[in-house]
Amino acid sequence: MDTGPGTLIIACGALAREIAALRRANGWTTVEICCLPPELHNRPDRIAPAVREKIRAHRGEYRSIFVAYGDCGTGGALDALLREEGVERLPGAHCYEFFAGARAFAELAEAEPGTFYLTDFLTRHFERLVVQQLGMDRHPELTQEYFRNYRRVVYLSQTPSASLIERARQIAAGLGLLFEHRHTGFGELGTRLRSVAAADRTPAWQA
Repeated sequence: MDTGPGTLIIACGALAREIAALRRANGWTTVEICCLPPELHNRPDRIAPAVREKIRAHRGEYRSIFVAYGDCGTGGALDALLREEGVERLPGAHCYEFFAGARAFAELAEAEPGTFYLTDFLTRHFERLVVQQLGMDRHPELTQEYFRNYRRVVYLSQTPSASLIERARQIAAGLGLLFEHRHTGFGELGTRLRSVAAADRTPAWQA
């Protein structure tokens, strides 16, 4: 049973900047953030065990725990774990869906299944997390192999930044793909975390 004060958000490191910004903007002084390495996305089989470890390490220290991940390629393993632990997570399959909104993302996917999505985080760290992690810097021929079924890049931006839009455009050009930009803001990430923070402020006798 969680009896401590406040809420702990166990988050993907790719969302750290956005969650911290929401925390500052909304004055969530009782919300703490614990981030896992974004590199786990390259090995999604490791996400659920890493989340379980954090939940069990902090169980009892906070009134509630919330997980800021989508399914993120775990194939349902994360949801199975969270059911066992009695912990909720963000809606959707991945951050692209909850940034864009489920309906808008479904429309994007239906219009062009061969879409590679970028967020602010992935645009900033594309070289490290994609190019280097997948060996494209050492073996340029892999680029065509990895991206041969893609037709476009859609950049879902969280903050208005001309430099990030230009960087995303350069990434698309480097991959030989069409480019599209849609500003989403924080989307359902902001909506869901506001409800989590609001619940944390509810007196226990009203919960």
